[in-house]
Amino acid sequence: MLREIEGLSTTETAAGLDLGEEAVKTRLHRARGMVRRAVTDRLGSAAASAFSFHAVRCDRVVHAVLTEIQRRNPKS
Repeated sequence: MLREIEGLSTTETAAGLDLGEEAVKTRLHRARGMVRRAVTDRLGSAAASAFSFHAVRCDRVVHAVLTEIQRRNPKS
């Protein structure tokens, strides 16, 4: 909660909880996994499409960004 909701840094969270930074990172990683599993369990078969990767849209965005970078710096 301190990291994800309150926006504290890993260092600030560790100090507030009297933990090492590695413990904060480990606990956050585990908590994210628990939330992911809970959401997947709740969504059931719809979970696969809930977080789908929209490759065509992403490809279009990447192409536009790279084109703009090249336009601004043609020597690269």
